[in-house]
Amino acid sequence: VQLQASGGGLVQPGGSLTLSCTASGLTFEDYAIGWYRQAPGKERAWVSCISSTDSSTYYSVLVKGRFATSRVNANNTVYLQMNMLNPEDTAVYYCAAEKYGTMCAGMDYWGEGTQVTVSS
Repeated sequence: VQLQASGGGLVQPGGSLTLSCTASGLTFEDYAIGWYRQAPGKERAWVSCISSTDSSTYYSVLVKGRFATSRVNANNTVYLQMNMLNPEDTAVYYCAAEKYGTMCAGMDYWGEGTQVTVSS
């Protein structure tokens, strides 16, 4: 199983960025996909989750209203649209998969991260 996060980069405060997570080696529609992030000197934190059943979405209070996650099962890909970015969003972003998951409570597989830097 492989999960590959991509789309990170440098963006100015107030800007937008879209991350992608592409999976292989699993039955993608059976997995909830979560996004997590780890800022320098901090523990990894949960950002969002999209369920495997009905694509319900859940967000951390820190990003709710600014970030949106979606999935295209035909492409084995989940997206994280990030708007109104601020410097506190700077982190390495990871995606992870949970079989038959609904709220990303216990992830089975993790991908490599992609760096997001919000700075002027």
